[in-house]
Amino acid sequence: MSIENLLKTNVNDHVEQKNRLSYLSWAWAWAEALKADPAATYKVEMFGDKCYMDINGTAMVWVTVTIFGKSMTCQLPVMDYKNKAILNPDAFAVNTAIMRCMTKALSLHGLGLYIYAGEDLPEGEEAPKPVPKHTPTKPVQEMVKEDRKEVLLTSAKFIVASMDAGEMDEAIQEWEAITDPEEKTHLWSMLDSKYRSAIKKAKNG
Repeated sequence: MSIENLLKTNVNDHVEQKNRLSYLSWAWAWAEALKADPAATYKVEMFGDKCYMDINGTAMVWVTVTIFGKSMTCQLPVMDYKNKAILNPDAFAVNTAIMRCMTKALSLHGLGLYIYAGEDLPEGEEAPKPVPKHTPTKPVQEMVKEDRKEVLLTSAKFIVASMDAGEMDEAIQEWEAITDPEEKTHLWSMLDSKYRSAIKKAKNG
């Protein structure tokens, strides 16, 4: 596989939408990079003993991806769920930024580049026909697979614990991580009204 093939790869099935922004799954993207070039590597740039650059209390991470013997470096601020720079970010936020930055650096080699260019599809590919909307014939609880219900219950507990601890960013990130409509509704049904109100307020704020 060449860079030309990476440019033509349709990544839409592996993109998540959060706050009208598109995020490509880093795990899938890196798997594709290794398929293209088993010798591919990525490196987190260091600043002394830190894996990020401190900028007035916020942070910027830098990641270099090498594919086909060519290295490309990309930078990314450590941001919250609203894509705003976080003051004094914790390890979780820094790690999230590093993996997003690695994915962005992969785009410089062609994989998913059209996402950052604001395009819907790679060059030369036609948009798929829209799927007709339908009205569910079963309750949402019955449409969610049993193994996913346990995952959603864990997410609900995490959201509640995070909000109770005053960690709203972590709670919203967990909420946004669930993208399937039926699963989202099921998760919503497991939250008390005060937590639902807090999510609405955070989303509208």
